[in-house]
Amino acid sequence: MADKSLLVIIELGGYPNFSPLYERYGFAVEQVTSMRKALSLLKKNNYHAVVCEFNFQSDFRDRTSSLESMMAVLQCKPDTRIVVFYEKEYEHQYEKVRSRFPIHASLAFPIDENELEENIASI
Repeated sequence: MADKSLLVIIELGGYPNFSPLYERYGFAVEQVTSMRKALSLLKKNNYHAVVCEFNFQSDFRDRTSSLESMMAVLQCKPDTRIVVFYEKEYEHQYEKVRSRFPIHASLAFPIDENELEENIASI
């Protein structure tokens, strides 16, 4: 039985389902496909970790992605570890977010499963 919980937020996807990897490290995995649903869950529940994507959105007026909304919710839950997947072409925009919030690990696409496993093992 899993004694740790992990929320996976897959907005765009296009990469393998890593749930078996997370489960090998003792996580009960919950998966959602929208940040809106994720924010609702994060406000109500405590997760040991969150795996999500940085999806740069140039049309936002005051932020670069919905990741910032999630990080604002998690500021009152400092023990939650965040793993972010990002596109190399948006690394500059992502670094602005990363410099302002505590992020456990950042992995560029394509995701190296061994690197992901090392980061999940350290949570």
